[in-house]
Amino acid sequence: MKGIILTISLFTCIIANSQTYKSQVWISDQGNGTYKNPVLYADYSDPDVIRTGDDFYMTASSFNCVPGLPVLHSKDLVNWKIINYALSDLYMEGVEPAGFFDRVQHGKGIWAPCIRYHKGEYMIYWGDPDFGIYVVKTKDILGRWDKPVLVLPGKGRIDPSPLFDDDGKVYLTHAWAGSRAGFNSVMTVCEMNEDGTKVIGEESLIFNGNDGVNHTVEGGKFYKKDGYYYLLAPAGGVAMGWQIALRSKNIYGPYEVKRVLDQGNTSINGPHQGGLVETQTGESWFIHFQDKGPYGRIIHLQPVTWKDGWPVMGINDKNYCGEPVFSYRKPNTGKVHPVETPVESDEFNTAKLGLQWSWHANPRQGWAFPSADGYIRMYGQYYPDNFTNVWDIPNLLMQKLSAPEFTATMKVTTVLQNEGDKAGLIMMGWDYSYIALVKRGNDYELQQVGCTDAEQKTGEKILAKISLDNLETDIKYNYQTKLENTEFYFRIIVKEGGKCSFSYSTDGRKYKEIGEPFQARQGKWIGAKVGMFIMNQVSDTPRSWMDVDWFRIEK
Repeated sequence: MKGIILTISLFTCIIANSQTYKSQVWISDQGNGTYKNPVLYADYSDPDVIRTGDDFYMTASSFNCVPGLPVLHSKDLVNWKIINYALSDLYMEGVEPAGFFDRVQHGKGIWAPCIRYHKGEYMIYWGDPDFGIYVVKTKDILGRWDKPVLVLPGKGRIDPSPLFDDDGKVYLTHAWAGSRAGFNSVMTVCEMNEDGTKVIGEESLIFNGNDGVNHTVEGGKFYKKDGYYYLLAPAGGVAMGWQIALRSKNIYGPYEVKRVLDQGNTSINGPHQGGLVETQTGESWFIHFQDKGPYGRIIHLQPVTWKDGWPVMGINDKNYCGEPVFSYRKPNTGKVHPVETPVESDEFNTAKLGLQWSWHANPRQGWAFPSADGYIRMYGQYYPDNFTNVWDIPNLLMQKLSAPEFTATMKVTTVLQNEGDKAGLIMMGWDYSYIALVKRGNDYELQQVGCTDAEQKTGEKILAKISLDNLETDIKYNYQTKLENTEFYFRIIVKEGGKCSFSYSTDGRKYKEIGEPFQARQGKWIGAKVGMFIMNQVSDTPRSWMDVDWFRIEK
């Protein structure tokens, strides 16, 4: 009998692990051999992609968010899931002071990564605009990655891409950030050592985008095909730019240039910056982003046709320049794969934090503890002395927006121990709004709070408040300390364009709206995010806490 029970348990475990997550709010795969763009309606900006065997892997910019450098996996370039992060924290060589990313550093950190596979190792290069170009490696893409290595120190170096040439030489191209270097719109190349961890040659200019045509050229990716060196790069800026292709028979140039993808007659603005990849059947595809305001830079997939040695992206090409597709047949990988999307909802039933969640800085002791008991516990953190708004508060646990319209609901049990302590649900960006349960004497208050231009240190405003004098609580005692456990439900409904409304419930069945509509707004180089927080009003008071039972993204 024990053997039968064990077999059943193992079978159940295998079935559970083989199940794929399907979003209720955005699925690109149409189930009929076609897909619709975007393949990911989420802020995976500056994406890059590779294939090893039958597996595709993608990474993207993560800036100051921790963990950093998300790693996504797909079997067909349409259905994706998050499988890991290459960086568990932002403690790295060359970062001064060492605790630089212990504070919120909006818009800094991990810019425009490039993922490659070479001699049995996965590697991701990225540029930190303040400290230089880094690489991190691993032989096990699902495991813990090695310690990052500073390849090329210096301010303003961004958007790196290596090329491991046929003769054993290794090269690195990168762009320049005008905000740090004092110039931009140029791309340089230099030689690296054999394992791609140190620059050993001088930098040489290979493309000048100050030509009156291709301004803001950056984000290049190096490839070699049929004897040509190709550098595929975005130009024209984030919101309304285009994709160019450079090619040369010599790594140092001179390079020919053609525009190979732009908006054309479509409504897909700024289609550019991404990675080129080839399927097992020899098809070429281009993963890139589109800027969608509060949703961030969402991910599109374009077919690529080689014409006279140029990678024409999209369809309806004119002079080698295509326009993006809204819908198209799925890539031919030789097999049909199930529908799958990145995980959004979380029942908090495991001892590890779900891969959809991130902080705005290196997490510190006692912020949160995942639990296999069916909840995540978050402890209240103290407001800084100079507090004006939550722009610089690091302990916001958030995830990307994942569809043009969705409803986010979370069930919590709070223990608010001190006057003014609060726990709530937030839509975060340059403008933000949240609803929070607040301790008021022996009772509670529900507030909607808003802030405009948070980076400019503008203060919060209470937009609405409701007294919850009769809120039901479960009173327990920890020795002589009275603990009021309060079960509560927070909800935000997001409509097309990022229009938000907040509501709440005390029983999980009937929800009441509170406050004013709110227009979500992107953050600094990232989209708006939705998530949770808990704060202690006064320092050195007993920490309040919040047990989040579940967080669900639904229609």
